[in-house]
Amino acid sequence: MRITDKNFFKVPVLELAEKLLGKIIVREIGGELRRFCITEVEAYGTNDSACHASRGKTKRNAPMFEEGGVVYVYLCYGIFNILNIVSGEKDAGEGVMIRGIDDIFGPGKVGRIMEITRDLNYEDLSTSNKIWIEDDGFKVSNIEKYPRVGIGYAAKEDQDKLWRFRVSK
Repeated sequence: MRITDKNFFKVPVLELAEKLLGKIIVREIGGELRRFCITEVEAYGTNDSACHASRGKTKRNAPMFEEGGVVYVYLCYGIFNILNIVSGEKDAGEGVMIRGIDDIFGPGKVGRIMEITRDLNYEDLSTSNKIWIEDDGFKVSNIEKYPRVGIGYAAKEDQDKLWRFRVSK
């Protein structure tokens, strides 16, 4: 069942990160619907030096300041389009990066397989016909927590946060 209630996304980032695990992300590509189970995510929050929104609103990160349920895509290393789901209330500046789908891990791989482009910025997951989230009733029973990856620029205390979540097998 498609999640159309905006309140699902308008929660604090750590809550949304765990809620997204086991949900189905659907991408419409050329008239075909592709479904993937979300298996790994990373959270980026308010007052978090690893978060793109930590230094304020810019043209690049502006989608992060929308209300929860909006898509934020950024280009990493000039190669990979990275998919994020904004969480919280408008202007919170926080979101969840999708790091793994099914048995595929790595945000760059996720972006490539799902054909994520920056044209998806600002898509509202509750109403979009291009990308959305479904709940098929699957309940995640065990979640593993790890430090986030690739944030050497962030303050040490932010690097050490266990804000990467993965469905345990």
